[in-house]
Amino acid sequence: MKSSIAAAALVCVALTPASAEAAERYAVVVSGVSGGEKYATRQQKRRTQLRAVLTTGLAFPDANLVILDEKSTGSSKSTAENVRRLFGDLRRRVTRDDTLILLLIGHGTFDGIDAKFNLVGPDLSAGEWKEVLNSLGGRVVVVNTTAASFPFLEQLSSQGRVVITATDSAEQRFATVFPEYFIRSLVDMSSDLDRNGRVSIWEAFVAATAGVKQYYEERGQLSTERPLLDDNGDGVGQESGAPGEDGTVARAVYLDAEPRANPSGDARIASLERRRLVLESLFAALKDRKASMPADQYQVELERILVELATIVQQIRQQS
Repeated sequence: MKSSIAAAALVCVALTPASAEAAERYAVVVSGVSGGEKYATRQQKRRTQLRAVLTTGLAFPDANLVILDEKSTGSSKSTAENVRRLFGDLRRRVTRDDTLILLLIGHGTFDGIDAKFNLVGPDLSAGEWKEVLNSLGGRVVVVNTTAASFPFLEQLSSQGRVVITATDSAEQRFATVFPEYFIRSLVDMSSDLDRNGRVSIWEAFVAATAGVKQYYEERGQLSTERPLLDDNGDGVGQESGAPGEDGTVARAVYLDAEPRANPSGDARIASLERRRLVLESLFAALKDRKASMPADQYQVELERILVELATIVQQIRQQS
């Protein structure tokens, strides 16, 4: 069966997703201190997925994507100094028409006074991240995927800025699964609630929240994380499905380029093609990691990618 899946998945029609000559899109991924081999492997996997999603799935220019992590050297190491230097540069580059997303991957802590994101060397508190982001132009989306992340929503909340946290309390200090679901939701067309062929930040948040809820329900565990989104500047935040005034800005923010008409005039085909390219990139990255993975884990991930890839190819053929 696996060979037939692979054969179906890899027979793909080469179509190039449309991109628009419009405002610039920037992405910054900060992957902090891992705190052990298990977490280092997990963060490496998430960085690989994010790179594929952003550059292949969402067509971010390589020059507009910066990833800081603990293993890199020089200006690419995830230190407070490099974060400050990077955003100093971005303040000069990002205009009011641009979009920038900041994703924090790793560990967060709360000592009863300050919430911090763990970096190499001195950490940055939520208040210090507020200073880092001050005066940054454009539509800004901040996604803190760590434990104890709620105080970041309180500190970074600003009118028109989208702030997402994995938890609704600083006391939620367990490692989170939210990043896995949020990364996936950005290019998974099942997240596209309004069926316009694109996934907004709000739709990605809703889909990721549903994924987190299902994760804990399937294991019969009490959820230790409840994602929140704030985009009206009140610093309160709102859960997916709960009443509130948040979501207006997030529903209008997309990370993909403004689509042009394609030959078929079907935006959904273009979205399916973007997802196909992401899956092919993840497939290649998985093969590179095969030697360092347990065989059963490799087979599970391989089958998941190939099954979805085969489904995507079939949908493209049906709609073309």
